[in-house]
Amino acid sequence: MDQTNLNHFGSAVQLSLAGSPGELQLLTVVVPCANEQEMLHQTNRRLVAMLESLPMDFEIIYIDDGSTDSTPDILRELQARDRRIRVVRFSRNFGHQMAITAGVEHASGDAVVIIDGDLQDPPELIVQFVEKWKEGHQVVYGVRTERDGESRFKLWTAKYFYRFISKLSDTEIPLDTGDFRLIDRSVVDALLEMPERDRFVRGMVSWIGFSQIAVPYRRAPRAAGSTKFSLLKMMRFATDGIVSFSILPLRMATWVGFLASGLAIVGILLTVLERLFGVVGLVRGWASLVIAVLFLGGVQLICIGIIGEYVGRIYGESKRRPLYVVRDRIGFGEQTKPGAEANCDQRETSCHLKRT
Repeated sequence: MDQTNLNHFGSAVQLSLAGSPGELQLLTVVVPCANEQEMLHQTNRRLVAMLESLPMDFEIIYIDDGSTDSTPDILRELQARDRRIRVVRFSRNFGHQMAITAGVEHASGDAVVIIDGDLQDPPELIVQFVEKWKEGHQVVYGVRTERDGESRFKLWTAKYFYRFISKLSDTEIPLDTGDFRLIDRSVVDALLEMPERDRFVRGMVSWIGFSQIAVPYRRAPRAAGSTKFSLLKMMRFATDGIVSFSILPLRMATWVGFLASGLAIVGILLTVLERLFGVVGLVRGWASLVIAVLFLGGVQLICIGIIGEYVGRIYGESKRRPLYVVRDRIGFGEQTKPGAEANCDQRETSCHLKRT
């Protein structure tokens, strides 16, 4: 654990929380997890220890994203021992961004913290998040100054991805950030009004606006288990981010089309010169023809693929399927959160909620 984080953790009991007299402050911590049986006990222990030091009420919502190991059993055990813990279980794996969405929808807090269950993001940093929130900022996000335990390939791709998308998008998305952040209830309500399927939550929060501030930290290596983000999932996630926040790829397809047309015109002029003036060697028979056909065919396929990405997302949205299906809800009691039910009704979901 970073020494700076420890110092802030130790001073948490002295944290002064501003608010209206008699106002009840509730902090919700959303923890998406998938096959995290090795980490859950340690994660919960550090979260509870940190949250109990804050002079405010709290709840922890674990989102089980279709785990196939003993994660569901561990979550039931944790909830049985602590009524401040809630559990939402998906019927299958719907993805990390859907798990975050479900946690935010089920949150009741005045502020919501999103943190992964692998402890790479230090729970003790939440103390600083709350400090910034009480100063009047609606979004407080962590910026990774160092990323220990990750491969050079992942470091390189992550670094240039954020810089690439910042150039493409009209929305300013902070560099070197993840989903580790605190968002105010006003931001939560705005986020729940955005039901799109291909979700890039960190970009969506940036698009919403409000007062946002960064808190730098050093990201720790995984203490146990393995990452659930394969190369294919990373590529899919990157595509979601780019396509959801920019139409520049479509414009690039148009520009490439004009470039190909320009090259074709040059080829036509060279052919005419050879035919009319007998200039030898300008056009070299079938080889030039094959190159031109392959080049133009490749350009057309790339442009069709770019257009297809956008059309495919329109098709996905038109089906109006629910973003996720809930198998169990544990620890919420008999009262169903109105916001979650409203969102389910709006998307015409057929999910059945089992309350425990």
